[in-house]
Amino acid sequence: MEFRSYMDQALIEARVAAARGEVPVGAVVVAPSGEVVARAGNRTRELCDPTAHAEVLALRAACAAAGSERLLGHDLYVTLEPCPMCAAAIANARIARLYYGASDPKSGGVAQGPRIFAHTQCHHVPDVYDGIAALEAERLLKEFFAAKR
Repeated sequence: MEFRSYMDQALIEARVAAARGEVPVGAVVVAPSGEVVARAGNRTRELCDPTAHAEVLALRAACAAAGSERLLGHDLYVTLEPCPMCAAAIANARIARLYYGASDPKSGGVAQGPRIFAHTQCHHVPDVYDGIAALEAERLLKEFFAAKR
């Protein structure tokens, strides 16, 4: 089976989030069949919800569509390295593969900081692939924060 990246769709969600005034992070959940089953961008400000990160919203929608709290065999594409909260949600959802763009030295929870998947308390560890469209994801974030300053 040939690899197909869905990061372009996650980047679209990030751009839409930025247009709403949210930090430009987008996420897409892909079923084992290759079908996109959920997509989301950050909505923490809009929903007044600190847990409304793109990953969490996409996981919630995908779980609702699947009728299960587990997304066995599913992939998650996200434009920014997941924070510790999102990494824990990814593990709990049993995501098979995590693809992310930009690393997050300040708030990341996968390759940075607490490295959630490395803890013995983490009962599921997805395959992790970083740096997918990282330059574009970084550019979106830098432009967004530069405009805020």
